[in-house]
Amino acid sequence: MKHEESKIQRQVVNYLRLELRQCGGLVFAVPNGGKRSKIEARIQVAEGTLHGVSDLILLLPNSRTVFVEMKTDKGKQSEYQKQFEDSVTKLGFEYVIWRSIDDSINWVKEAKLNGWF
Repeated sequence: MKHEESKIQRQVVNYLRLELRQCGGLVFAVPNGGKRSKIEARIQVAEGTLHGVSDLILLLPNSRTVFVEMKTDKGKQSEYQKQFEDSVTKLGFEYVIWRSIDDSINWVKEAKLNGWF
């Protein structure tokens, strides 16, 4: 993950962990990047690694699951990320792209207004 995206993601995770503590929700990342040998890559795919999976996954009360992709202002989704978004939204899950801590704060405000937690 690029440095700027990583910085934003760390801020978002810290904020969400505080907010979600109240409702027992979880936020977590599934490590899915980095350099590896072809053998290591094949092993990880066999173990379930999926290209394009979102940076964060939020588990909220009432079985609500949200997939969050972190991007900078100019960042664009890869084709794998677009395919992952398409797959999860077809299954009825929410998928969002956040470009700043403000995006997560606004999402939490809306979630609370809607009674999601």
